[in-house]
Amino acid sequence: MLDMLIKGGMVVDGTGSPWFHAAVAIESDTIRILRGDVSGVKAKRVVDAAGRIVCPGFIDLHAHSALMILHDPKHLPKVHQGVTTELIGIDGNSYAPFAKPTDLQDFIQLNSGLEGTPPIKATWSSVSDYLAVYDARVSVNIAYIVGNSPLRIGSVGWNNRKSTGREMDRMKGLLRESMEEGAFGMSTGLDYPPGSYADTEELVELSKEGAKLGGFYHTHVRYPLGDGYLDPYREAIEIGRRSGIPIHVTHLLPGGHGKYRGSKLVFELVEGARDDGMDITFDCFPYSHGGTRLIYYLPPWTHDGGPRKIIESLKSPEARERLRKEVKPSFGRGGWSIVYLTYFKKAHNQRFEGKSVAEAAEMTEKDPVDFICDLLLDEDLQVSYQGESIDPEVLPEYVVHPLQMVASDALLLGDFPPSMTYGTFPVIIAKYVREERKLTLPEAIRKMTSYPAQRLGLKYRGVLRDGMKADIVVFDYENISAPTTRRDPKQLPTGVDYVIINGQVVLDHGKHTGVMAGRALKRGRD
Repeated sequence: MLDMLIKGGMVVDGTGSPWFHAAVAIESDTIRILRGDVSGVKAKRVVDAAGRIVCPGFIDLHAHSALMILHDPKHLPKVHQGVTTELIGIDGNSYAPFAKPTDLQDFIQLNSGLEGTPPIKATWSSVSDYLAVYDARVSVNIAYIVGNSPLRIGSVGWNNRKSTGREMDRMKGLLRESMEEGAFGMSTGLDYPPGSYADTEELVELSKEGAKLGGFYHTHVRYPLGDGYLDPYREAIEIGRRSGIPIHVTHLLPGGHGKYRGSKLVFELVEGARDDGMDITFDCFPYSHGGTRLIYYLPPWTHDGGPRKIIESLKSPEARERLRKEVKPSFGRGGWSIVYLTYFKKAHNQRFEGKSVAEAAEMTEKDPVDFICDLLLDEDLQVSYQGESIDPEVLPEYVVHPLQMVASDALLLGDFPPSMTYGTFPVIIAKYVREERKLTLPEAIRKMTSYPAQRLGLKYRGVLRDGMKADIVVFDYENISAPTTRRDPKQLPTGVDYVIINGQVVLDHGKHTGVMAGRALKRGRD
């Protein structure tokens, strides 16, 4: 007897092929595809999927849920979208390996405006110990990529300087150990210190090590580099060409202001690298606003030495005067009026939830930069923001590009998280497929399933095929939607009826079952 039989639905298998009629049988955590008459097939549970789409679970290749999912393991914003696997450790900001507990605590504080803080004491040190925190304790599968920041902290330290030969060997060793324990490669966030202190040569050498073990390089590029337009991507391509590692550029999106607009030159660069034989891909989300930690605005010299140096700089009258000259909003003509604040631990700051920096500065009768500095000091650096930085007219060209895969870059912090937290995957189907017909449904499903699984190297996920793991989504194509908006973001998507992870029902008739079916996936083993 089968554990479950999903019958009557239209199967979109994740490969990009057209849908077909079949039943999906689940035995333990594995599937079989059954064609023809299944009326005599016995199962402990039968799901009638008539009028529904049955497809692989969605894989989010850029998730900032590493710590917040431990607060809320049901992970409702993502499970209701149909997400069954998330990649954490992105942007160079991962939480293992850390030999020194003090370094781990400082790094958590540094990223608290990006990923929050854990509800448990962070006592792990290795990647293996860290992944055990998630296994069978959260709703979705967790894949891990090691950031170059902990590699640097564990060898060079927190300071802005070039690594020595011995330190380089130490970083290579940490990367190798991390990948042997399950990490899928290395990530960088080259706007986020201390990982951003790595030069191109250092990243090439580390990438050579990652390439030996079959990993890939997942990069938030160095956006201020050179012309601030093509040069950041040229550096990523150079790293891939010289090291031989596959390159994945994360949140490759069109800027809405400045000297350069459009997609033609960016696509020519990426497509040209692929034509030259480089394995290069990218992801993006389908919204024109995004978010990160508020300390993102602080220049690199304030970070030179770690979180304590940031706090020291914010308190210094001399440094504060310099900051007033250097700190500028990065979103063009809107300035501080389109940088919106969220995630406050202290009650007296809750009044700033959803307010722009310009509004909050006016409320407190302060210069915007002084307001930001005082707020960060008061909140121990733990503040998040979102801003409108992406050209909505050009965005569809990125979403539909054949080298693109879908990833949310979603923050789970505060009362005003960016819309991608609640809507990324459903909006692809609702808007880009059903309403605007910019993608076919099989194309869209492939961008969310087999394509990211291929990038990660997952052997048993991302496709509905005999012997694959039972990560499955059943949804109503005509009614799937993402009502989330920037001003009212915390609205769950609709239209996803069932989410099955490792053969266990996590979402049943649109309601979370409380089952913690997620596994810690490991490179070469899943």
